[in-house]
Amino acid sequence: MPSASVLEQKKQIVASVADRISNSCAGVIVDYKGISVADDTALRKELREAGVEYTVVKNTLLKLAINGTSLESMGEVLDGTTALATSKDDYVAAARILNKYAEDHENFKLKAGYLDGEVMTMEKLKDLANLPSRETLLSMVANVFSAPIAGFARAVQAIACLLYTSPSPRDRSLS
Repeated sequence: MPSASVLEQKKQIVASVADRISNSCAGVIVDYKGISVADDTALRKELREAGVEYTVVKNTLLKLAINGTSLESMGEVLDGTTALATSKDDYVAAARILNKYAEDHENFKLKAGYLDGEVMTMEKLKDLANLPSRETLLSMVANVFSAPIAGFARAVQAIACLLYTSPSPRDRSLS
């Protein structure tokens, strides 16, 4: 039987993980087995720069943290080595970075993910991972909005060039 202090520490960890999950907009659970320390350090750095919190979590404690929530079904994939990546603001960052990493490392695998408190299928998780970054999406939207205006400006410029470069009807009748 664990001591009271160990039990209290575990309760605090469960509460902390549950709070972290409830305050995040998206998260991904991965199996990090078989990666080197150098690769893990590089991955953690990239995730940290993107605003993603990434930690190794014991399966039992993560199961307790999601017990009784809409994410409880993710408990089915909690075996082996498990790490949790959560993001408070960016819906895509964790999935994009971890999926790219999983494609480059055969032992590293995505186990499950959630978005706005709902568990995603692996297919949806992969689709989310393949979305462009927020900045890229915003620039695409800006281009869509500016395209008609730019087209109109080019048409007006072309008309103006035609008016000023073509001979007038009076000049044509003199020749």
